[in-house]
Amino acid sequence: MNWSDLFDALGLLLVIEGLLYAAFPTGLRWVLARLLDQPEGSVRFAGLLTATVGLVVVWLVRGA
Repeated sequence: MNWSDLFDALGLLLVIEGLLYAAFPTGLRWVLARLLDQPEGSVRFAGLLTATVGLVVVWLVRGA
């Protein structure tokens, strides 16, 4: 992995996030409002689970 891969991934993340906000602004506001009501532990677990799934996807795509 090199710096170019990291910046490619960050750029793609921003594109996807921007498209979601543009396509579903009301839905994302609803999700974010609900997120504020969740316990910190649940939010942390969801973040770690998402990061783990993302890592597995990258690992599989890169050919382990």
